[in-house]
Amino acid sequence: MSLFSQRTAGVCLPLSSLRTHDDWGVGEIGDVPRFARWMRPAGLRWLALLPLNECALGQDSPYSALSAFALDPLYVSLALVEDFHPDEDLAAAEREALQALRSSPRVEMGEVRRLKAACLRRAYRRFSRVPADSPRHLDFEAFRAEHAAWLSDYALFRAIKEVLHPEWWLSWPDGLRERELRALHEARERLAEEIAFVEYVQWQAYRQMERAHAEALAEGVRLLGDLPFVMAIDSADAWSRRDEFSVETTMGAPPDPYAEAGQDWGLPSYRWAAVRASDFAWLRQRARFAARLYDAARVDHVVGYYRSYLIPRDGAPPHFDPASQAEQKDLGEAILRALGDEGIELVAEDLGTVPPFVRESLAALRIPGYRVLRWEKDGPVYRDPRGWPSLSIATTGTHDTETLAAWWDGLSEAERRAFRAIPSLAGDWDASAPFGDPVHESILELLYQSGSNLLLLPIQDLFGLRDRINTPGTVSRENWSFRLPWTIDEMKRDPFVQKVAAASAERARRSGRLG
Repeated sequence: MSLFSQRTAGVCLPLSSLRTHDDWGVGEIGDVPRFARWMRPAGLRWLALLPLNECALGQDSPYSALSAFALDPLYVSLALVEDFHPDEDLAAAEREALQALRSSPRVEMGEVRRLKAACLRRAYRRFSRVPADSPRHLDFEAFRAEHAAWLSDYALFRAIKEVLHPEWWLSWPDGLRERELRALHEARERLAEEIAFVEYVQWQAYRQMERAHAEALAEGVRLLGDLPFVMAIDSADAWSRRDEFSVETTMGAPPDPYAEAGQDWGLPSYRWAAVRASDFAWLRQRARFAARLYDAARVDHVVGYYRSYLIPRDGAPPHFDPASQAEQKDLGEAILRALGDEGIELVAEDLGTVPPFVRESLAALRIPGYRVLRWEKDGPVYRDPRGWPSLSIATTGTHDTETLAAWWDGLSEAERRAFRAIPSLAGDWDASAPFGDPVHESILELLYQSGSNLLLLPIQDLFGLRDRINTPGTVSRENWSFRLPWTIDEMKRDPFVQKVAAASAERARRSGRLG
């Protein structure tokens, strides 16, 4: 039976937004079970995490990834690293920096990365003195063997950037850029120690995440991971899999009412013929490793697996690949079946401009798509969530939208009246009411009573907060740096948070979402 056959509820958040009393200025892998222990009494059974992939260097967006497989060292819990000894490994200035990061209202990504990288290097030096026949060293070697298909190229790519050429790989010397065997061999020999360090960090991250997954499940909370559609051009995958990715043609979106000139995302394009010729080996591998860390995975930009909008750099006209609807349907369904074959259930991010045949195809494959309350309309009329299909995910918004509170207060009077006319929207308040408890509670009740089997609330909308996670099309320190105002321990004691948790549990009980 599918995990989505039951009515359940959960929350969605970037892992970085969690706080603890002893954090390093960012949420960490070790916080997942701690947060799951808070979720369970609140009637929340799913924790949907934004991608944990390592960001491309200089980027903070988890959707611009350096690797399809590598976990971001940002999330490693140093408290769980046996080789890290804080009393010895933290200098006085670093302790002061840590306190400032811990008390910061936003995640200071760059500073956290620098501090954690320095500490992880000290931990690795200590580990490098561990006997080769020790259980821990043997487990490290087992990890390297298990993940060799991606780890070897990723670690070399990361080491080259760290030591030799920090610029993007398209500017590297010819031998390294074109992956000539002699150049790669020389680099592996020269960078052997740095490569081993990079692999050590991934060993720590993966083992921590595997344990966190098991401990969350023991608390009755399942994890929903997120698979970014494609990696950045400056990524280990685009460099090492030139036969399957093109950097001469980028991907984007065709013109629409919101972007009359279309969009160029600057992402490498898939060479679908080569990807298919391998029986989707790289995509299968992604799903297989995700199944070790999560119970289900969100397929980002699912329409892109049916058809990609390509923008050639040589000035040729943009076009869809594949070209015909029949080919698009065949490709998308083949990819999704391949992903599903690897032991993980899928949900599809089917938002934006999506042809009707794609949603029909997803329904036939029994893969739930999203129903975002603010966008579920027929002209000016909002669709009643009670009529949403059971095989769907109900939500108030995404990581790219403004929060529910900001959205409501930004609506015109006419829009508010149209929303208030939803037949199943209860509550004693007028359409002119600003966002507050009556509006908030009525909207949450509306979503809990929706027909969708899975309800996922952005963490801000559960609490009625106004801070957003990301504003698309902008580069700002505010993007991807949201932190909750409470530590996880404070959430167990704070009267407001406990009131929200109790109300959430009661809504889950009334709507049959206790799983």
